[in-house]
Amino acid sequence: MSASDADADARGLVDPAEAARDSGPVVGAAGDEPEGTDLTARLIADLTLRGETLAVAESLTGGLLVAELIRPAGASDVVVGAVVAYNTALKASVLGVDANLLRIHGPVHPEVAVQMAEGVRFALSVDGTPATIGISTTGVAGPGAHDGHEAGTVFVGLAIGDSSSSFALHLSGDRGQIRAAAVSEAVRILRSRL
Repeated sequence: MSASDADADARGLVDPAEAARDSGPVVGAAGDEPEGTDLTARLIADLTLRGETLAVAESLTGGLLVAELIRPAGASDVVVGAVVAYNTALKASVLGVDANLLRIHGPVHPEVAVQMAEGVRFALSVDGTPATIGISTTGVAGPGAHDGHEAGTVFVGLAIGDSSSSFALHLSGDRGQIRAAAVSEAVRILRSRL
């Protein structure tokens, strides 16, 4: 995000206690699992069994996604780390997102999410080996619209091996609820792609 993007995002900050309450464990029914299943714990267990590693790139979620992913025991076997690239320039310089793409479309774009997910795999390589999976979040948490995108417009990027894709979300609620919902949906998206 540019300085003006950061200023726009800084309005309407949520009390940390409220954000923590809104972003509790991701639970629900997925596939044939019963309601109330801790989806993040299942995700981490599944990734561990598969020998996968995960790198995270975040913008609007500002670290909430990686916090959720490292919550379950055993996450250190899977999650290699995260980059919070809140400023648009960092998306290019740290994650390798195409600067022209950012200049033309801004940070809230499906291809930006894809390039963030692809780039973080390599940015957080361990001993020269990239993570097998990269996941990213970018969007508008609000309050209000920004650069022509309504609050709740979110893109989740996913890069697994040579395959990359983005997922558009249209979320509602206040700033904290949108950020928490983006985390929940990112976990569900990754879980559904395994």
